[in-house]
Amino acid sequence: MVAKVKVATAWLDCCSGCHMSFLDLDEALVDLAQAIELTATPVTDIKEFTPVDLGIIEGAVSNEHDEEVAKDLRANCKILMVWGDCACFGGICAMRNLFSIEEVLDRYYHTESSVGDRIPSSEDLPPLTKVRPVNQVVKVDCYVPGCPPSAKAIHYALAELLEERIPIIPSEIMRFD
Repeated sequence: MVAKVKVATAWLDCCSGCHMSFLDLDEALVDLAQAIELTATPVTDIKEFTPVDLGIIEGAVSNEHDEEVAKDLRANCKILMVWGDCACFGGICAMRNLFSIEEVLDRYYHTESSVGDRIPSSEDLPPLTKVRPVNQVVKVDCYVPGCPPSAKAIHYALAELLEERIPIIPSEIMRFD
């Protein structure tokens, strides 16, 4: 029996649409389950990374915790793939970079219904940073852009990796039909 390819995934600052596109593979997931073993994923709620063949990140790096997750997964995978425009380019999350962190927090917490002048804080909440694509924090081997990428693009990329090829996504599958 051939050993399954071990895969760990994470999502950072994003909407989770890329993982939803992965689940949209529907019946193809059954075939993939024969070839891959999902270890840590947001879907399984396992957050500890152990060594894997393939790491996948969805989402932009926008706080210290995201940066730690990206570095931890990169340290534990042979190949790192990023899914979606947030992970590839910063995506819509990067619009926050047009403002200072103070302005963002002030706008978020001081609304017409706010009481008082204090912006909530907690040591459980990581400080915000400038929003960055994953490749500004760690080495990325494979990109699957889109918002979200189609299930077809994700399937193509995974199939290529299972054939031991770094995928370059053809333009004809980089759009929803």
